Amino acid sequence: MWLVDLLRGLPNELIVFLVSATPVIEVRGAVPIALLLFKLPVVTTLILCVLGSILPVFPILWFLKIAVGKLRKIEFFDKFFEWLFARTRSKSKIIEDFELVGLTLFIAIPFPGTGVWTGTIAAYLLGLPWIPTFICATIGTTIASLILWAASAGIINFFL
Repeated sequence: MWLVDLLRGLPNELIVFLVSATPVIEVRGAVPIALLLFKLPVVTTLILCVLGSILPVFPILWFLKIAVGKLRKIEFFDKFFEWLFARTRSKSKIIEDFELVGLTLFIAIPFPGTGVWTGTIAAYLLGLPWIPTFICATIGTTIASLILWAASAGIINFFL
């Protein structure tokens, strides 16, 4: 994986932590890297992946609050954000319908396009509160990490 190659030279634990904090990749990439490539213990893997994954939650929320607040004063961006909010609501039906439980489930299912980054952005756009968003992200990414651990363990057992 190109990101692991880029980070070579750093301790394996730090690589796993940073990969889990990376948008799009998150725990979907970090758990298999930790377990299959670096052979880290399961508990260490889960702790590093969850902590790395939730690290960006508050910075994302803060950035969005500042950026959206400033940019909405410009007509073009205001129209763009209206479109983006409407599109997010239509694509985030589970979050909108079930709010915090839906957000947790959205983050917990390790499919492309889900995860902490996308879930946090959707939570912001749907007006969910910050602290509950952080708690949902923590629970959701823990569940996703456990799912990926189980999948990785199956791969490990398959090849032994």
